Amino acid sequence: MFKKISHNLLFLLVIFVFPAVSAETVGAGTSGEVYRIGVDDQISINVWKNTELSLSMPVRPDGKISMPLIGDVVAGGRTPEEVAGDIRERLSTFIRDPNVTIILTDLRSHEYISRIRITGAVTTPSSIPYRQGITVLDAVLASGGINDFASANNTKIYRKDAASTHVIDVKLSDILNKGQLDTNVLLLPGDIVTVPESMF
Repeated sequence: MFKKISHNLLFLLVIFVFPAVSAETVGAGTSGEVYRIGVDDQISINVWKNTELSLSMPVRPDGKISMPLIGDVVAGGRTPEEVAGDIRERLSTFIRDPNVTIILTDLRSHEYISRIRITGAVTTPSSIPYRQGITVLDAVLASGGINDFASANNTKIYRKDAASTHVIDVKLSDILNKGQLDTNVLLLPGDIVTVPESMF
């Protein structure tokens, strides 16, 4: 059984793992995506009828959590289903047919990953939250605009996907001074906008 709850912009992903029952993969965010636990995400672990093993904790910087009896468990980069299954399997050495529930109570790593960074020759290099419809111009203005040393027409967007990093050219000076919006690209979560300094 899976339940997805939206409350105050906080997603709670509840994954129930029962012995001999295969759990499905749960998506978080856009359709078809699978949310993978990240560093600083707050998770709650419940082991049915074993309150001493039921804990709430953040994922450590090394991507692990710690539990009584079984010690460290790798959580970072894995789905809640995978972590719950790992805990259940390792607890089965001590407990007969343990039922494990994992709840993600605070998706802090998701907020970090979803930010946009603006670096280089801008007034205030910034990391800002992504919002739908945000463009390069929006992001640069949110950073106070370019400074006197900017080579604005050589601005780049660095966009990473699963396989590689793509570089998108932006004619920022033309956008700012001529109103030419051809390269005023819509940004995506995780994009890095870099405005280089002039060589002269």
